[in-house]
Amino acid sequence: MKIIGNTGLLVGALSAMLGAMPANATTLESVKQKGFVQCGVSQGSPGFSLPDAQNNWTGMDVDFCRAVAAAVFNDPKKVKFTPLSAKERFTALQSGEVDILSRTSTWTMSRDTSMGLLFAGVLYYDGQGFMVKKSLGIDSALKLDGAAVCAGTGTTTELNVSDYFNAKGLKFTSVAIDDSNQLRQAYEEGRCDVLTSDQSVLYSERLQLKAPDDHVVLPEIISKEPLGPATRQGDDQWFNIVKWTYFALLTAEEDGITSSNVDEMLKSTNPEIQRLLGVKNADGTAAGFGSGIGLDEDWVVHIVKGVGNYGEMFDRNLGDKSELKIARGKNALWKDGGLQYAPPIR
Repeated sequence: MKIIGNTGLLVGALSAMLGAMPANATTLESVKQKGFVQCGVSQGSPGFSLPDAQNNWTGMDVDFCRAVAAAVFNDPKKVKFTPLSAKERFTALQSGEVDILSRTSTWTMSRDTSMGLLFAGVLYYDGQGFMVKKSLGIDSALKLDGAAVCAGTGTTTELNVSDYFNAKGLKFTSVAIDDSNQLRQAYEEGRCDVLTSDQSVLYSERLQLKAPDDHVVLPEIISKEPLGPATRQGDDQWFNIVKWTYFALLTAEEDGITSSNVDEMLKSTNPEIQRLLGVKNADGTAAGFGSGIGLDEDWVVHIVKGVGNYGEMFDRNLGDKSELKIARGKNALWKDGGLQYAPPIR
């Protein structure tokens, strides 16, 4: 989901944060000093970030934060999670409450500019869709004329719905609720006919309904929702660590490096794999690029051992090995017809 924040409040929060920080302090220094990465996640979205009864978190967004912790500390467990609502998420990042926001947040121009965020990449290519009860007999969004639509309060999800219905000459009634659990409950109780959100979120929400098979996600996608992790502007080193952690996950999958074979891959004579894994050259010099961003030369080895590559993360959280069983689709690697593409590490 996307939220329209109060830019003035965010700028004020950022100024207050910077005023309280020691001169020349960096996020990496702060993270190392406290001994963990503080990661902002959702309040509970299966496949992306969800705690169990023992507060053990799982999900694609969660695993990405663990990958950053592995890169920094060689320990994916050195991360703490802060559940955030749609309203809270950007302020929490700007104020320094969290070091990374990894919360199904859409990369937009305003967030990259006036809101002072930096998106490290697109962890999941998504789009806004609709979910309805099968009993309504509706198989297309074009048949939603007159429907009551549940959407998150203050999000551009609401604006997308309005744009779509107006463009198609359809009428609708908006039922706007901030809390995701209350939003799902309102839909299940029949206070609205339709639940709208990012399509991946709808698949997650359906799993949490009392009778998931009684509901269907319609085929229409009405927006572009490139979801990815974000950092604060003003700290290039930390941004590079987060950004290249994402690229390393993709490159590891492309090169066939997995959590089960990474030790064997250290013996590879392929120069690209040697650079990625930080294998030393014959003359003893480092082949890796970790030092350029303040990390060990074998930072990618730490990442892959900790969480696997991008494909492994996708499969266990969203794909065939998960309850959601979402096809890779646009999230396949570029060489497999998808959009996931990483610049070369060299």
